[in-house]
Amino acid sequence: MASGGPNLECRMYESRYPEVDMAVMIQVKNIADMGAYVSLLEYNNIEGMILFSELSRRRIRSVNSLIRVGRTEPVMVLRVDKEKGYIDLSKRRVSEEDIAQCEERYNKSKLVHSIMRHVAETMNMDLEDLYVHIGWPLYRKYGHAFEAFKNVVNDPDTILDALTYEVKETGSDGQEVTKVVHAVTPEIKDALVKNIKRRMTPQPLKIRADIEMKCFQFDGVLHIKEAMRKAEAAGTDECPVKIKLVAPPLYVLTTQTLDKEQGISTLSKAIVACTEEIERHKGKLVVKDAPRTVSERDDKLLQDVMDKLRMNNEEKSGDEDSEEEEDTGMGDVDVENAGFHD
Repeated sequence: MASGGPNLECRMYESRYPEVDMAVMIQVKNIADMGAYVSLLEYNNIEGMILFSELSRRRIRSVNSLIRVGRTEPVMVLRVDKEKGYIDLSKRRVSEEDIAQCEERYNKSKLVHSIMRHVAETMNMDLEDLYVHIGWPLYRKYGHAFEAFKNVVNDPDTILDALTYEVKETGSDGQEVTKVVHAVTPEIKDALVKNIKRRMTPQPLKIRADIEMKCFQFDGVLHIKEAMRKAEAAGTDECPVKIKLVAPPLYVLTTQTLDKEQGISTLSKAIVACTEEIERHKGKLVVKDAPRTVSERDDKLLQDVMDKLRMNNEEKSGDEDSEEEEDTGMGDVDVENAGFHD
C-alpha cells in the first residue's frame, strides 16, 4: 500500500477479539517449542497460539501430521487476554458441528470482506470507515452482512438507503446539534451495488445424468432419436433438457437451473419419458449416473472424451458407411441434424 493511501486492513467483525468458546478460522504461521503461532483470519490476522497439548486428544506422535505451516482450519477459543493481546486456542476441542458452522460463516465473511475492501480501494477510503457505517450495521441488523448483500442484488434501495448515522455539528448559535446523515453516498452505493451484483448474483447450476440406451430392432436409430425427443420434451422453460450422444451407447442429459431440486426432478422425468419410449420398441435404457450437479471441470472432462472419440472416428476410414452400426441401431446419431441443440 502506498504511503498516504487509504488503510485497507481491517477485521471482519465489529468486536476486536473473538469470544471464548467460539470457533474461529486460523492460518498457521510458525511452529515453536511449546506450540504453534497462528493468525486469526477474521480478526485482521491478530496472533494466537495453540499449545501442543491442545492439538489432539490422542498421544501425539508427529506434530506435522496434526498441524502444518500455511494450513487454514477452524479452532476453538480458550482464553482471550485483551490487555496483553494473548489468545489461546485449541484444535482438539473443536467439534465437527463447530467446524461446519465456522467454515460457513468464514466463507460468507470472506466474500463480504472482499467486496468491502474493493469498494474502499475504489473510493479511496479507509476500509474500517466503510465497515463502521455500512458493514457492521448490516451485521447487527441481518445477523450477517452476507444476508443483506444477497438482498441488495434485487433491492439495493431498501437495504442501503436505510443506513444512517449521527454526526454532531455546531449550529449558527454556537450550540452543538446532532444531525442524522445517510451512511451511503450515491458514489459508494453505485460501487457497492456493482460489486455485489457481480460477485453474488446466483449462477445457474448444471445438472447432468449419464445413461446407456440401446435398441436392436429394425430402425433402431430412429427409435433412439424419438426417445431423445421425448427426453427433451420433458424439459420446461426454467429447466430445458438437452441430450447428447457421447459414444454409442452412452448419452448424457443436462439442464441448467437456479433450483437444484427442480433440476434433478426435471432430469429424472426426462429419463422416465426416454425409458418408456425406447422400451416401447423393445430397446433398453440403463442409468449409469443419476442426475446430480456437475462442475466446470466435469464438463471439461466430458468434452475432452467427446473430442478424443470424434478424432478417433475421423481417423478411421469408412465409419460413416458401416452397415454393422446401422444394423445394431446404436450408430453415431447426428444430434444437431436430428433437431437437438447443444
